[in-house]
Amino acid sequence: MSPTPPARRLRLGLPRRMFSQVLLMQVAIAAGVAVLATGLFLAPLGNQLDDQAMRRALSIAQTTAVDPQIAHGVVNTPPTADGPVQQEAERIREATRAEYVVVMDWRGVRWSHPTPDEVGRTVSTDPGDALAGDEVMEIDAGTLGRTARGKVPLRDSDGDIVGAVSVGIAYDSVRARLIHAIPELLAYAGGALAVGALAAWLISRRVQRQTRDLAFSDISALLAEREAMLHGIREGVVALDREGRVRLLNDEARRLLGIGDEALGRSLDEALGEGRTTDVLAGRVTGTDLLTVRGQRVLVANRMPTDDGGAVATLRDRTELEQLGRELDSTRGLIDALRAQDHEHANRMHTLLGLLELEMYDDAVEFVGEVVGEHRATAEQVTERIQDPLLAALLVGKATVAAERGVALLVSDRTRLPDRLVDPRGIVTVVGNLVDNALDAVAGTAHARVEVELRTEGDTAVLVVRDTGPGIPAERRELIFTEGWSTKEAPAHRERGIGLSLVRRLAERQGGSATVGEAPGGGAEFTVVLPDALTEPAAEPALTAPTAHRTAARRTAEEESR
Repeated sequence: MSPTPPARRLRLGLPRRMFSQVLLMQVAIAAGVAVLATGLFLAPLGNQLDDQAMRRALSIAQTTAVDPQIAHGVVNTPPTADGPVQQEAERIREATRAEYVVVMDWRGVRWSHPTPDEVGRTVSTDPGDALAGDEVMEIDAGTLGRTARGKVPLRDSDGDIVGAVSVGIAYDSVRARLIHAIPELLAYAGGALAVGALAAWLISRRVQRQTRDLAFSDISALLAEREAMLHGIREGVVALDREGRVRLLNDEARRLLGIGDEALGRSLDEALGEGRTTDVLAGRVTGTDLLTVRGQRVLVANRMPTDDGGAVATLRDRTELEQLGRELDSTRGLIDALRAQDHEHANRMHTLLGLLELEMYDDAVEFVGEVVGEHRATAEQVTERIQDPLLAALLVGKATVAAERGVALLVSDRTRLPDRLVDPRGIVTVVGNLVDNALDAVAGTAHARVEVELRTEGDTAVLVVRDTGPGIPAERRELIFTEGWSTKEAPAHRERGIGLSLVRRLAERQGGSATVGEAPGGGAEFTVVLPDALTEPAAEPALTAPTAHRTAARRTAEEESR
């Protein structure tokens, strides 16, 4: 006979479904509790019934012993089956339904007994304790079987002990009461088990709905997969409960928001502070792909409510993409400027060629000097007043772009900025954003002009950009620094409404400020104050390499012009 294939063998064990497992465990627990409770109740019940029976026997014995006829009969009459003691004892036994009521003298001779033939004989158990004046409760075996008995001394009218009274209640009747109580106890236990099973079924159904009838192993696997996914993805994930408290943060969210485990269990206002990021994550600002700035990072946030009243928010880092977008804008501007310069250069070369063909050599020399001098004056004006090479290069490039767009970019006579900046790249970002916004504001207007003023007051740098555009209404002067707010149409590769927000964040990070007001003569005037923006000056100032190079070039040009 071939063995049973392994796939067909009967496998015993817990069911796989969580509903069945929970129901089975809860029913088993309810049954165990019912059995344990029943056993714990039955164990002391027998002792309680025995105690009640012995006390009842003792009480009957005490009542019999105080009957004056009993003591008088023991002292003055012989022990006979029809004597007064026997008759009174039998009356008491029948009235109390006791098993026996035995009256004895001090020698242990019976004066009464349910069996008349036993009257006049000595008792079968030792009455010494009762005759000594003690009251006795016990369960013992006598001529009538096992009984719960009580023994008390019998005293005459003078208080002397003349005998004892022993009363017994059949022990079998106690067991009968116990056995009679078992069905009722089992009924209670069965009812409790039924209620427990019903409650277990209802709880299991609720657990089934909440866990989607998954097995415990499936839930454990899902939890492990969730942890791996949350900490492995390159997007920040923030989970909130229905009260708006943070209940989960993955590694990327901690990095992007700059918070740690101390934020768990706290509200967003407590964990992040006030700001647009908090409003977006809390749902006070609605929409998809909402832009926000956290520190120096540009984030894109989305928020999805959950069934339990909470929410899950995702964060994507767009800082690098935003920087690439700005670089692309700058590159496009430079390309346009170079294209315009190429066109202008071609026109000038044609003019120069014509002058040479006409043998107008003096006019050709003068024409070349004017063209070279114009560009040299612009560069020298910037480099003389702004000694930081990054800022100087930025403004020279912006001047070329502004000229192509028909805008005059001027450097204020008050501009003086030494080459001692603590964070030149940050100031380049601030000035670049402000100049770009100013060029956008004045483009297409008559007599368009943008003026840049960079000066120092002690160790504080003051950056001012003015334009001749339409200006900014007073009610919008704070709104324009909000992330994502812009009056201009966004290009295809990135969002608008980030530049001015970054400007304010950079200023506030250094303890400074960024404000906007009305420029003299109309237009907007942006002012950025950066405390402690300069390093300590050197003991003996010396020309930097770029400055020395520019000075030498200027001297060479002057000599050539002479």
